[in-house]
Amino acid sequence: MTPEQRIQAHFQQSILGLSTSLDTQAELIRLVAERIAESLLQGGKILVCGNGGSAALASYFSALLLNRFERERPALPAIALSADSVAMTAIATDLQYRSIYAQQIRALGQHTDILLVLTSGRNSANLREAVSAAYDREMPVIVISCEDSGNVTEMLQSDDLELRVPAPAGYRSQEIQLTVLHCLCDLIDVQIFGEEI
Repeated sequence: MTPEQRIQAHFQQSILGLSTSLDTQAELIRLVAERIAESLLQGGKILVCGNGGSAALASYFSALLLNRFERERPALPAIALSADSVAMTAIATDLQYRSIYAQQIRALGQHTDILLVLTSGRNSANLREAVSAAYDREMPVIVISCEDSGNVTEMLQSDDLELRVPAPAGYRSQEIQLTVLHCLCDLIDVQIFGEEI
């Protein structure tokens, strides 16, 4: 396969994943945006976590809420739990690595908040503990996952939401998750601040 063919294959796979997500997840994206907007309107905040590339997406989403997406508007409260390396390493040293998010949730989380978990793989003990900590604080959980995220999503309760993107590879699911996060930012802005004039 030539380099050009490889590039074309990557673009085609990405387009297929986005198209399939549009066909199967649009209504769920709307529901997730409504749930987040409702929490924010009730004075809650969004705690976001993930590992690796998903941690980067968590920080990016938090920044879009705190600052702006496409328009000037008041800041919306969001915390990327992976952003504070001092807190994470202190928790990992004194407790265990799997507690790096759970400890923060137990300290910061309130029942009006939402835990948003981004995951693109399995075997994430720290994400499972984060979900448990959210339940300890009576917080609802939203998971944006991929086809291979069962160890976190199997914990979800009936009122929680899972948006599962149709991609087996972690990097491909993160591409789709990025588009989903952009959709959420747009919908949240419209639901809280109305359409732009």
